[in-house]
Amino acid sequence: MELSTLTQPLLATAVVALAEVGDKTQLLALMLAARFRRPWPIVAGILVATLANHGLAAAFGQWLGAWLSPELLRWPLGLSFLAVAVWILIPDRLEQDEDAISRRGPFLATLVLFFLAEIGDKTQVATVMLAAQFESLMMVVVATTIGMLIANAPVVWLGGRLAQRLPMKLMHRLAAALFAGLGAWTLLS
Repeated sequence: MELSTLTQPLLATAVVALAEVGDKTQLLALMLAARFRRPWPIVAGILVATLANHGLAAAFGQWLGAWLSPELLRWPLGLSFLAVAVWILIPDRLEQDEDAISRRGPFLATLVLFFLAEIGDKTQVATVMLAAQFESLMMVVVATTIGMLIANAPVVWLGGRLAQRLPMKLMHRLAAALFAGLGAWTLLS
C-alpha cells in the first residue's frame, strides 16, 4: 500500500511531533525558556537547528534508500521503527552544563544545543527512516521540522504549565503505537 503525497507530510509531521513529546530536546526547550524568557529567539534557534539537523538526516536517509533495494530496505526500516517504538517508552533526562548555556544568547544557545541534542535522537532517526521511504527530501525536512515546532514552540511559550498538564505517559504510548504500527506496516507491505 503506497501512501499518497498528501498523507506523507502529515505522517512525517505527526511521527516527529509525537516522538518529541517528553524528549530531551523538549526538556531543553523548557529549560531555555525558563533561562532566557525570550521565546522568539528560542523558537528561531529550534527552527534553524532542526532544519540543519533534519536536512542532514534526510539526505542520509535518501542516500540509504537509493543504495538499498526496496526489499532490503524494508527490514532495517521496519525493525528501526519497532526499535524507536520501544525507545519512546524510555523517558529522557536532560543533563546540561548551566555555565555553557548562560554564556550564549538565547538564539545561539538554542541553535547549538538543539543541533547537538538531536544527533542520534529518536526524531533524527525517524527523519532518516522517513526520508529513506519517501521520495521528496524537501517534504521530509519541512514536515519533520513542523513536527518539532508543534511539539516545542508551545513549551517555549507556555513553559511549565503546559508540561505539567500533558499526559506524558499517554503521549509516549501513542507515539510508541504509531511507530510500532509503522514498523509492522513496513515489514508486512
